[in-house]
Amino acid sequence: MPTIFTHAVAAVALGKVYSDEKRPARFWLLSILCAVLPDADVISFSFGFPRGSMFGHRGITHSLFFALLLALLIVRLAFKKMPAFSKDWWKLLVYFFAVTASHGLLDALTDGGTGAAFFAPFDATRHFFPWRPIEVSPVGLRFFSSRGLEVIKSEFIWVWIPAMLLVASFWLYRRLRAPMK
Repeated sequence: MPTIFTHAVAAVALGKVYSDEKRPARFWLLSILCAVLPDADVISFSFGFPRGSMFGHRGITHSLFFALLLALLIVRLAFKKMPAFSKDWWKLLVYFFAVTASHGLLDALTDGGTGAAFFAPFDATRHFFPWRPIEVSPVGLRFFSSRGLEVIKSEFIWVWIPAMLLVASFWLYRRLRAPMK
């Protein structure tokens, strides 16, 4: 799995692409929460769920179904004043879905682990992408080692730099499209 730092970077990048409007801190905190929350499933190890179980790590919480449910919950609870099914409501729903789904997609780009159950609960099959350039992160205190530094370097190259380029491209596009004053 990528580190929580990289999942947060992906969320912020998606937020900057979503809109260049000033957003409240709550928007950014919820974005980061949605991007990192799927890894809360690591508690499944404490409950004896086997690796590869639908309720184990990279199981249902890494699915598109979970991303949709979490997006619906976030939009419903955090944006109560937004009229349901309005254009802005749908935009927020798609945004929070994408931020949450980004977690499993990034995990499927790592060189380790069990793959992500994108289609759980309907199909428990774990998936990786054919190209897996991101080094899988060590868990716990092992992160604070030379191995952890290698993971951060890998994530910087394969996620952070492309995220910055994506944000810069959208910023430039919006500036060039804006009417001259």
